[in-house]
Amino acid sequence: MSRSKKGTGDRGLHVRVKTSAGRRESSTRWLERQLNDPYVRRAKQDGYRSRAAYKLIEIDEKYNLLKPGYRVVDLGAAPGGWCQIAVDRVRSAPEAPKVVGIDYLAMDHIPGVAFLQKDFLDDDAPEALISALGGHGPDVVISDMAAPTTGHKQTDHLRTTHLFEVAIDFAIRNLVPGGSFLAKVFRGGTENQLLQQLKHDFKTVSHMKPPASRKESPELYVIAKGFRGRQEQGEH
Repeated sequence: MSRSKKGTGDRGLHVRVKTSAGRRESSTRWLERQLNDPYVRRAKQDGYRSRAAYKLIEIDEKYNLLKPGYRVVDLGAAPGGWCQIAVDRVRSAPEAPKVVGIDYLAMDHIPGVAFLQKDFLDDDAPEALISALGGHGPDVVISDMAAPTTGHKQTDHLRTTHLFEVAIDFAIRNLVPGGSFLAKVFRGGTENQLLQQLKHDFKTVSHMKPPASRKESPELYVIAKGFRGRQEQGEH
């Protein structure tokens, strides 16, 4: 591993990772990108579990989704960066968590979070989430879920769009009236019908690519506010 001068940003240092016989070129590129990512370094300094925490901070600063006392469901919660932000902003107490996270991956405990290590696609997952909230519907549903990448762009897009679709379904079935929904989607065209559904069920639908999102990433975050309530829904 060597350091070379690169521009004037971040003290002018750029970490280069040497190729290794036991490591693929793509892995070397990923490692080099991580080591040179200012958000990765900042997350370590600030005590956040992932750089994704800053995406939620930037989105929430613009759209004001997380308010004290709100109940939040975090879909695809591990490693916990979004949960950390949600706990702080809704002031979720350890003895009575208002934030519930779910992921098939393990996640270390966060005070103020009820975590379910479970696949969100399981049939009983929605009921388990609402039960963890004490039977209450959430005020906000957030989702940073993305399917494991295959390297095939169209396949990856379709798989992540499916997760976007099931997150929407959970939100419109469980949000309290006036609630909000935030989720990641990959741009590619097939999500347009889902966005139309959101416009039917929510008063406002916006999208944002926060500064913390890598420029080369196709991800986009959809923010839907003012859930109209299940009693007002008709045929989509």
